[in-house]
Amino acid sequence: MDFDAIPETALAWYRQGKGAALATVVETWGSAPRPVGSQLAISGDAGIAGSVSGGCVESAVVTEALDAIEDGKRRILEFGVSDETAFEVGLACGGKIRVMVEPVGGSLSEDILAELVAKRATRAPIAYVVGADGRGELQDPALHAARFRADKSGFEEDGETFVAVHNPPLRMAIIGAVHIAQALVPMAKMAGYDTFIIDPRAAFASEERFPGETLECDDWPDVALKNWGLDSRTAVVTLSHDPKIDDPALIAALNSNVFYIGSLGSKRTHAKRVERLGEAGFSAEDIARIHGPVGLNIQARTPTEIALAILAEVTAVLRNGA
Repeated sequence: MDFDAIPETALAWYRQGKGAALATVVETWGSAPRPVGSQLAISGDAGIAGSVSGGCVESAVVTEALDAIEDGKRRILEFGVSDETAFEVGLACGGKIRVMVEPVGGSLSEDILAELVAKRATRAPIAYVVGADGRGELQDPALHAARFRADKSGFEEDGETFVAVHNPPLRMAIIGAVHIAQALVPMAKMAGYDTFIIDPRAAFASEERFPGETLECDDWPDVALKNWGLDSRTAVVTLSHDPKIDDPALIAALNSNVFYIGSLGSKRTHAKRVERLGEAGFSAEDIARIHGPVGLNIQARTPTEIALAILAEVTAVLRNGA
């Protein structure tokens, strides 16, 4: 089941003439198998993609969704997850979940779903908001900044307006295929980041050192980053400790809206970096976006500890702001 393409799947099924509905977890109590915002797509022939409960209540949701596809009406379902059932899906105790079922072409218009899918395809954050009247609309993420920073869908204070956060997947560009990168890449992937390793030194950026990873050693970092694309859900970390390699990447990052920029090096190294970037025309405010020395100050010594400090700082900036 593809947990990253649920709206896309529902739209495809609907346009294939199968009929479709989207089920979304809108509220949870106690120990819930899936967080608020989790989605399940259901086709008119009972096909499913995604999950709202890890298997606890999917069959009941599918039954309700098939009825919704028939009559075009939204449904709000509430389920209790018993302690025994919860244990079977890896939870210590039970809880309750509330699920909203929206039939495509009914309460969820095809046009809105298509626009949502188009926004997601361009990595543009977008909010899908359903009011008390059951009508859904797309809204600017700036209206829900705290929710988007926390990746937290949920009801507003009125208890009736539900905001579904659609954030692009997180990404991390790592410049310098060094030992720290070998530790940082698997950590970042476990934290939900797609990683991209750039190093013009082919001996470093090799398949042997980074098996199965996305590597770039043909283009210089600024060119590689431009081709890859930089946006507000991207972190850039430079680790080569070589200004010839790191500085082009930093300049590309500073000219973008990436949410995090970090660069390896001592305070003395960073002071020289600041001087170079100032001479390149960047203001003190621009340069202050760079976290240098990179990572939280946890007195890290080993490559693994430094990688841990970097990921912790990236997470802090992502969730709390710069």
